[in-house]
Amino acid sequence: MNEPTMFEEDLPDAATVTRAREAGGTDVFETVQLEPPTPGPGQLLVKTAAIGVNFIETYQRSGVYPVEYPFTPGAEASGEIIGLGEEVDGFSVGQRIATTEATGTYSTHFVVDAAKAVAVPDGVTDEQAAALPLQGVTAHYLINSTYKVSPGETVLTHAGAGGVGQILTQLLKARGARVITTTSTPEKAKIAEQAGADYVLEYEGFAEKVRQITNEEGVPVVYDGVGKTTFTGSLDSLAVRGTMVLFGGASGQVPPYDLQDLNKRGGLYITRPAVHWYLRNAEERSWRLTELFSAAAAGDLKLSIGDTYPLAEAGRAHADLEGRRTTGKLLLIP
Repeated sequence: MNEPTMFEEDLPDAATVTRAREAGGTDVFETVQLEPPTPGPGQLLVKTAAIGVNFIETYQRSGVYPVEYPFTPGAEASGEIIGLGEEVDGFSVGQRIATTEATGTYSTHFVVDAAKAVAVPDGVTDEQAAALPLQGVTAHYLINSTYKVSPGETVLTHAGAGGVGQILTQLLKARGARVITTTSTPEKAKIAEQAGADYVLEYEGFAEKVRQITNEEGVPVVYDGVGKTTFTGSLDSLAVRGTMVLFGGASGQVPPYDLQDLNKRGGLYITRPAVHWYLRNAEERSWRLTELFSAAAAGDLKLSIGDTYPLAEAGRAHADLEGRRTTGKLLLIP
């Protein structure tokens, strides 16, 4: 059994934490000093370098997803290991790691199961390491596992200028697919084009345009992270036996839906995946993140970091994300 390893001089006296004191708007955030976390068996204690901000955290803060308050959001971050719990193999103090499966990463320090962390290779910055895991794994599982895209297929994605959208486009183009995407402004359209999208459409009337591009056949798959406002149009864009992949709800949750409508539309499929269903074991986690980090280190996958905010300004980051005023990944910096 490996003994715990921690250097006393590196251990914090306190952790600075930004948390939601209750359910509500961005004004419920508070920044407090708390006892630093302690790694248990099989866990790492990490000094946070950068924190990824994700839409699910707005649901947790606002009460859409029930959590216990006060609640410290955050599952994604990068940082340096400063302590090891018992029974940890394969990691050492001073090593850089990244994760998308921690808890409470809106903090200067966090703990994470070693099994849910990956080493950050040279050539990948702390900011890139925090920006990539969740959005990168999402894009990876969407096109490799939820619906495996084949070369030559035409695919519809939404929010092509967003963090997932830009990664999706790059991975799809590397696969040899033709990419149609949507954006809300001319500025965002340019970003989607730079990521490699073949067609960039406005949201209004996008289904009709998809039909025109595909000679009225429709696309075999739609990757939809917008939700409420695009749901019907996404279904309208699908070919017979096409697959609707609803992986988010940036515009709101989709209302209850009559599944018989899928039959009327041509025997469609619909699925609602989430990232944790695609990180079921160490092998799957390693496959996805190793491919993503390797592509980033080689320069084959370019990451778009939209804005960075001080940790204490998490509320401003949430407001920008909910207001769809962002492009690329948002980060908090302790």
